[in-house]
Amino acid sequence: MASRMRIRAKAADGVTEVKALMSHPMETGQRKDAEGNPIPAHYITEVTALHNDKVVLQAYWGAAVSQNPFLHFRFKGGAEGDTVTIKWVDNKGESQSDDTKI
Repeated sequence: MASRMRIRAKAADGVTEVKALMSHPMETGQRKDAEGNPIPAHYITEVTALHNDKVVLQAYWGAAVSQNPFLHFRFKGGAEGDTVTIKWVDNKGESQSDDTKI
């Protein structure tokens, strides 16, 4: 996947809020193309969020998550200048990682 994630993170009152938009087709394997052939399943299976290399969120997804998923979460801690990284792996073994500064 060539496109990057869009991640924003901001800290206030000891809590960091993270918003991420991931570009991914999230195909269930149940749809068919114009010729009636099944479109193979292709979806994110695991998402990990790190704050300065410490895991703050781990999620296991399936085919029921929508195309180009949006992830929004909060965690305690974080300060301006810290790094938030989001990584995902899909059912085809493809992966992506991106980060932002708080």
